[in-house]
Amino acid sequence: MKNLSAKIALAPTALVALVVFVGCIAWTVGLSFTGSRSIPEFSFVGFEQYVALFGSPRWLVSLRNMAILGIGFVGGCLVLGYLLAIFIDQKVRAESTLRTIFLYPYALSYIVTGFAWQWFLNPQLGLQKFMQDLGWTDFTFRLLIDRNLAIYTIVAAAIWHGAGLVMALVLAGLRGIDEDIWKAINIEGIPKWRAYLSIILPMLGPSFATCILLLAFGVIRNYDLVVAMTGGGPGSATEVPAKFVMDYLFERQNVGLASAGATILILTVVAVAAPIWYARHWQTRRAASASKG
Repeated sequence: MKNLSAKIALAPTALVALVVFVGCIAWTVGLSFTGSRSIPEFSFVGFEQYVALFGSPRWLVSLRNMAILGIGFVGGCLVLGYLLAIFIDQKVRAESTLRTIFLYPYALSYIVTGFAWQWFLNPQLGLQKFMQDLGWTDFTFRLLIDRNLAIYTIVAAAIWHGAGLVMALVLAGLRGIDEDIWKAINIEGIPKWRAYLSIILPMLGPSFATCILLLAFGVIRNYDLVVAMTGGGPGSATEVPAKFVMDYLFERQNVGLASAGATILILTVVAVAAPIWYARHWQTRRAASASKG
């Protein structure tokens, strides 16, 4: 009876989630198989929108940029966040202050982060102008207007924004390590760097899996940071799939093509989340079987 009451109480929320989330996803996927332009219509065209999508150089550039952003952002956040967590785990003075400082960028929205970095890197306003005003007239710092470097500048800004999240999650995992393990490490005389790399790191698998999942979702839906920093430019050098979808949905009024792009992003989310979910589910079942045995 108690469980029945809980299910009844949660039924409206489950219904809303089913209708809004699952319904909207199904609607988007359905529209991707139609010839919809400015308004949705139900003229079935098969995979025509997907053929046009992958025939678009702009879409292919956006996929390449998403791959660069994904590898650089996720990898950079994991490495920097782990190093920050190790640093704070040394019982440093003013630990709470340092945690706040390192985590503060994550509290900012991507729009604020993007505009802050855009101002700092703007040749007419930021670091370049500051150095030239000091007398170094030949100093140039034009990362945002260099087609070959602009996407890596966005990666750097994204790492600055997201590394604090990894630090917080990994630090919680570090604080959960059994003291007996550290005593054994000290008795064996294992250097701390080797212990953190070879012993502690594998034990933090669940924490890193959570970090990878959250960061990967951030890469797939990245839109605000790119718009605030570069607007997708110079040219299409920093175009990302989410911006492609928004542009074709609202500016170019091609609902069918935008829906096809959104469907690919949905499949990307599933491709990222499914292996991690399966690995964690398998690990949980294995631990449960070991405890029973």
